[in-house]
Amino acid sequence: MADSEDYNTRKAQFDRLLTLYGRKPVLEALQSSQITPQRLHLSNRNKPAAILEEIISLAEKRGAEIRYHAPLALSRISRNSQQDQGVAADLLCPTHQPLDDFLDQAPQKFRLLMLDGLTNPQNLGMIIRSVAASPVHGLLFSEKDNLRISPLVIKASAGALFRAPLILCKSNAEALQKLSDYSATFYGMSGDSQNSLLDTEINDPSVIILGGETQGLSKEIAQRVDHLLGIPMNRGVESLNVAVSAALAAFLPR
Repeated sequence: MADSEDYNTRKAQFDRLLTLYGRKPVLEALQSSQITPQRLHLSNRNKPAAILEEIISLAEKRGAEIRYHAPLALSRISRNSQQDQGVAADLLCPTHQPLDDFLDQAPQKFRLLMLDGLTNPQNLGMIIRSVAASPVHGLLFSEKDNLRISPLVIKASAGALFRAPLILCKSNAEALQKLSDYSATFYGMSGDSQNSLLDTEINDPSVIILGGETQGLSKEIAQRVDHLLGIPMNRGVESLNVAVSAALAAFLPR
């Protein structure tokens, strides 16, 4: 029984871990009181440098485990050997959680945003910042269906990633299947829809889904949507940037 409880505790902690790479991003993360560094990963080929000394000193002060790896092994951890600069870190973000954990304690009338096919780190960072500042309960995010969270995303979020309510799922399709059991209504954003996001009464629990920059909603996800909503355009403007659309959706009255 104790082994089972220990495993569940470790798994829950692992599911909240974010692996960050790059010397400056890791240093800035170690300086943040909003996250808990679990492990610092370093290449055993790193040459002495002042920034590395500062990273190691901060990691030691904050009680992070420090591990040294061959460059190939480190690249498997960072998943970006071209840009990791011999440094990666596992960070515990208290506001990040798996979908199952969110659903175990979700309010009856929750509202979520979901991203489907995002490819631009600047857009993802700005969306994360909007969600962090908004009244929605979280941003449903799957790396399988979007780009990976990277230092560029963190920079674009202006640090809001570490306090944004990120709800992690293996895939969008699986997440929608689970959410359907909670009678959630799915709203998809589409530039072709004549139904205005701004005039529609959103029925919570709900998920507002935004597609990628070029393709919009994927066919698989579009088939699961209950309602398609658009944003009325004036003066001949064809559409808004996805990050702007997400901000409007995140701040809808509840």
